Amino acid sequence: MSPPDLMHSDWRCPEHGPVLPFRSAHRPSLAVLDTVRNRSKVPLWCLWPLLPGWTVTGVGWVGDERSGARATAVACSGPAPLEGGPADVVLVAEELGVGLGPRFAGLLGADPGPGMAEGLPHAKVTAAGHPTPLWAFDAPPDRSAYVGEAKGFWLYAVAWPATAGYVLAEEVVLHDLVESLPSALVFGAPSPYLHGED
Repeated sequence: MSPPDLMHSDWRCPEHGPVLPFRSAHRPSLAVLDTVRNRSKVPLWCLWPLLPGWTVTGVGWVGDERSGARATAVACSGPAPLEGGPADVVLVAEELGVGLGPRFAGLLGADPGPGMAEGLPHAKVTAAGHPTPLWAFDAPPDRSAYVGEAKGFWLYAVAWPATAGYVLAEEVVLHDLVESLPSALVFGAPSPYLHGED
């Protein structure tokens, strides 16, 4: 991807043309979250309260100085719910067509595609105080992926390993950090799943 230059005012991909860049913080912190929330056009979802033993391990966003954050990602990590060991969940909020959630979920397109929201939901969370259904969709075998809608934007939850998706069977509450930033958030070592330019 090429940054803006004398000939183009947009970030450019040789294959897709003008695109918005993805950036992630090297280390998550209250200061980084505060910066992202102040420029975000979409929610900044986080498990809150954090599950026992879980920490915030990453924050990323899609957008530039002109557009603001058009998609956000928050990574949380902790003990896996079934076999123990580490688990990671990345929560993504995005505008239609951005494609960050599908990127983490291992999909090729920019949106979940046809068939989403057919049949009964596979998981439910509470997002901004509202019951929010999520539907599972095909993802690579190393992860599980769910999608729904909250506050008028796509909401993706992608978990590694695949069995970590069972964390969504718990009473998971998502808080929009754009609305308020809890001072008691606990930060851990950076997630291996958020990569981009800082």
